[in-house]
Amino acid sequence: QVQLVESGGGLVQAGGALRLSCAASGNIFSSSTMGWYRQAPGKERELVATMTSGGSTNYADSVKGRFTISRDNAKNTVYLQMSSLKSEDTAVYYCTARYYYSHYWGQGTQVTVSS
Repeated sequence: QVQLVESGGGLVQAGGALRLSCAASGNIFSSSTMGWYRQAPGKERELVATMTSGGSTNYADSVKGRFTISRDNAKNTVYLQMSSLKSEDTAVYYCTARYYYSHYWGQGTQVTVSS
């Protein structure tokens, strides 16, 4: 069983920065594609960023150049460094792990950007 626990969300002013962390349990972390999704009120959940086990990354156009995903396999942790935050980045952010046909989700952490 894989559990994902996010932390680091909170309230920040526009233009500020936050770093989200996601700690994973289980022994599949290093072989998994890790990612972050977000869901704003009244909107569908959307991809923010992913990183494969080999280190390849993919970002939503809306966050390119502002967000950086990284991972520490020794700590079973994935991070999302967010900078130049905008009010439209306000959402619940979810950590995900994809391992073969399995897709795991964390419980989410709220990020609120005040303008």
